[in-house]
Amino acid sequence: MVLVVTAAVLAPWLVPHDPNVVDLGSALAGTSADHPLGVDAAGRDTLSRLLLGARTSLLGPLEVVAFSTLAGVAVGTAAAWRGGRLDSLLSRSTELVFAFPGMLLAILIISVYGEGLLAPVIALAIAYLPYVSRLTRSLVLAERARPYVSAYRVQGHSALQICLRHVLPNIAPVVLAQATINFGYALMDLAGLSFLGLGIPALTPDWGRMVFDGQTAVQHGYPLSAILPCVVIVLTVVAFNVVGEHWADRVARRDR
Repeated sequence: MVLVVTAAVLAPWLVPHDPNVVDLGSALAGTSADHPLGVDAAGRDTLSRLLLGARTSLLGPLEVVAFSTLAGVAVGTAAAWRGGRLDSLLSRSTELVFAFPGMLLAILIISVYGEGLLAPVIALAIAYLPYVSRLTRSLVLAERARPYVSAYRVQGHSALQICLRHVLPNIAPVVLAQATINFGYALMDLAGLSFLGLGIPALTPDWGRMVFDGQTAVQHGYPLSAILPCVVIVLTVVAFNVVGEHWADRVARRDR
């Protein structure tokens, strides 16, 4: 995780070549001293596109997780704290989102608003929101039943004060663990959309788009430009999932 994030931050200073310079004369030339990871079917340096693609590939999932987590926590907390009709309304609304596949929603939004990162990010954030909302609702219900909440209410603290100062900090480790796991899933979903040629513009370096562009190279016996981004995607998703699950296990052991 540290290696990938560092590469994304320092990519503009690490890339050896312009990732968008097309050189058809050296297309599929294989590895060399000037191009240690070879070039793709358009003659673009694979290493440069891999490094700079880390920015787009990590920025999208980060936006998905940030929006879905903030909105999901707000919805779940309101449903658990207020209860009654509001709880039923919010719970039924999130269940409706569960019934609609996130990838299909993203494809529909992209078909309306065109290519770019905004449409798939909004669609996947909406699709991930119910998972965070349900988790937050169950956690807040458990916290609301604790004696300290009753004590603060007797002292005259408002519901907003109790939630912001005490309830949410107590449930934050579990929510953040889920957000870490969701990050890996979002990265995989966005890479899948890029592989389909949706969302990310063709000239923007992106790991999923690199796999899509590398299909031609694979057919000509030069699979490196397609295999490398696949390997990076898999390792990054596994890393975030392992960290998220480990974090969740630590929180569970602490609570016991």
